[in-house]
Amino acid sequence: MTKIAIIIGSTRPGRNGEAVARWVLEHAAQREGVEYELVDLLDWNLPHLDEAMPAAMGQYANDHTKAWAAKIDEFDGYIFVTPEYNHSTSGALKNAIDYVGAEWYNKAAGFVSYGVFGGARAVEHLRLVLSQLQVATVSAHVGLSLAHDFENWSLKATAQQEAALTPLFDQVESWSTALATVRNADADEQQAA
Repeated sequence: MTKIAIIIGSTRPGRNGEAVARWVLEHAAQREGVEYELVDLLDWNLPHLDEAMPAAMGQYANDHTKAWAAKIDEFDGYIFVTPEYNHSTSGALKNAIDYVGAEWYNKAAGFVSYGVFGGARAVEHLRLVLSQLQVATVSAHVGLSLAHDFENWSLKATAQQEAALTPLFDQVESWSTALATVRNADADEQQAA
């Protein structure tokens, strides 16, 4: 079964990310033939990148890195729930992405973002970062405006925003499934070598 992580990309006190991610998960749980899991960066307590070797080497020295690598490797795809801070994503999410390498390769990702302008600039930066990690990002995107989709800092998603989740789920699920063939071919090649 295809397994997709919904990654909460903020660790900030009072963050909106957890409510947004739980809203995404509530709708994802209604999908058939796929398993979604919430992954909260707060639970991982990753320090600022502290590995001596580049992630692309796959030579992780720290236990927290090995545990994070194992968690990321479990999934076929990801939905990143990201805030927009200063025209980009959060430092915590960028740090978590940078920790590991091959565990991200040949997988799919989509985005649910939030911010003054719906978090669009954070998503654009994440697309660039993830392309280097061979993550295929889908075009469907849900952008939540702090001015229109929140009331007193609480999520009040509209029917339009809820409807926008369907193409996001459809694309991430289909791309995640399709990219499994690439990962399997790579694994076969490595075993043959």
